Parts: sequence; structure tokens; C-alpha cells
Amino acid sequence: MCFSFFDRANRFLGKMMPVFIPGSLIIGMVLGHRLTGLLFLVPWLFAFMTFTGSIGSTFKQLGAVVRHPFPVLLALGVLHLFMPLFAYGTGHLLFPGHPLTTTGFLLSAAIPTGVTSFVWVMMQKGNIPLVLTVILIDTLLSPVVVPLTLLLFVGKNVHIEVWPLMQDLFTMIVIPSLLGILFSQFTQLETQRKAASVLSPFSKIGMFLVVMINGGVVSPYLRGMDAHVLFIILTVLFISACGYLLSWLIGALFHLDRGMIVTLTYSGGMRNISAGSVIAVTFFPAQVVLPVISGMLFQQVLASFFGTLLSSVYRDKKTEKPAASS
Repeated sequence: MCFSFFDRANRFLGKMMPVFIPGSLIIGMVLGHRLTGLLFLVPWLFAFMTFTGSIGSTFKQLGAVVRHPFPVLLALGVLHLFMPLFAYGTGHLLFPGHPLTTTGFLLSAAIPTGVTSFVWVMMQKGNIPLVLTVILIDTLLSPVVVPLTLLLFVGKNVHIEVWPLMQDLFTMIVIPSLLGILFSQFTQLETQRKAASVLSPFSKIGMFLVVMINGGVVSPYLRGMDAHVLFIILTVLFISACGYLLSWLIGALFHLDRGMIVTLTYSGGMRNISAGSVIAVTFFPAQVVLPVISGMLFQQVLASFFGTLLSSVYRDKKTEKPAASS
């Protein structure tokens, strides 16, 4: 049967994510600038992945998240209180006398959650209405929260271009999510299942392409690498990994269900690095840019790694349907 082929392909790609994600990154870094011409595809790939992930979600589920906002507040607390403090403290501890590098670590943690978190939550069967709500609220708050964080920690007042952020938000998240939800509202469950079965493998292939293109974008920043640059990159890896791990542990501490823990892990671990890079390049010298842009090297690889851990820990509950509220 045709749909069984797509189901098998989807399961195969899901199992191979820990191999294909770093492989895509390496290929992108090798090809380098040859891929930068494909950057225009990224928003459309995200839009397609978001639409696919939204199939099966309803406005009723979104309403349930709004009526029980604690998980949303917890995610925002991790994003804009706990992780900026952790990143800033780590920078001061490991790079004393390098305030610009420390500012880069702070900025990499202060920027809004990554749109890609939606895709990973979808693939790990997390709480889609919750991650959608967190992304929407966090992105809308970012023009206030990010400058305020930088002002409080480093005394740097920056202006964020709101329209590009909003444009990305609507293109990659809002419109395709609404289309996916509307599709689910007016179709039967069997139709939704068939649509998701056909589209899901292509959604994962889209993720590989996004990682590959990002690898090409970041490759010029790694030229002329020395021990100091390598230490900065390894510190970014440490902070990024802790973002995923600590978000997971905080979710478990508050006894959230599996779907919410998956969502908190990815929304707390991932960042909108493209937005952070624009802020860093526009308002800060190169020493601030490197820690921010380095996040592109690890974000998707860590997402794949923690996806494997989450699947292993919650293997017995994998078929559990995520609840919309705690």
C-alpha cells in the first residue's frame, strides 16, 4: 500500500536522524558559500514543516493551553531568566577579562526560542499547541525582552527591527500553523492521518536541507581557527547542551507530562540564531558575533541527540497522547 511506504520511510528517517543531522551539517560546511544562494528556501522549508506538524491540532487544544498557562510561563522563565543568567555566569567564569565574548554568550541565550523547536516537538510527539504558543508569545515579546536583558547585564541599549522578526514568525509559524489547524478542523481523522503519513518524510528531508544550508552559512566564521576560538566554540556547545538538559530537568521537577517535558526541552534548548546573528552583527564587534553564530554548529545536532535520549527514557510511554494541560 502507498501509505505504508511513506510510513516506513518516515520511521527510517526518524531512526537515522542522529546520523543524517550531523552528516548534513558536515556536507554544508564542506560546500560552504556554494549553499548561501539557497538561503531563500529556508523560510519555505520551515513553513512546510510547520504545516505538516500542525495537522491533527485544533483550536480547542490551543484554548486549553491558554486556560492553563503555567507551562508557558515556565518555558519563558527558562528562556529569559535561567538560561541568560547561566550563560552570563559561564562566560564570566571561563573568560575573565573578555567582556565582549561574555556578551556573546549572553546574547546567544537571550534571543527568542527557535522556530525549529516546533519541528522537533512534532517529531518527538510533544505538545504541539504548547510549543506553538511559546514560540508565538516569545517572538512577540522579543523586541522588549532581548534589549532589556542586554541593558540589565551589559548596559548596552539596542534596537531590534521588529518587522523582520514578525515577518519570519508569520511566514514560518503563524500562517502554516493556522492552515494546518484549519485543515484538521474540516477533515476526518483518516484524512489527517494519510496527509501526515505522506508529508512527514518530506518534512524530515526539509530539516536535513535546513541544517546543510546553515552549515554553509557558518563555515566562513571558522576560518583561521586557533585555540581561543576553539575554546569559545566548545563553551557554546556546553551552554547549548545545558539549555536542553536543564529545561528537561525543570520540566521533570514540576512533574509535567511527557509531552510537556519534550516541549520544554526543545523550546528551552533552541534559539532563533538567525535573529541573534543580525543583532550581533548590527550592534556589536566580531568578538560578540562568534559565540552567537557558533550555535548553528550544534543546535540541530544536540536536538537530535536529546531526541534519542527522550525516546529512550520515555520508550514505554511513546504512544501516549500528549495532554494539552497539566
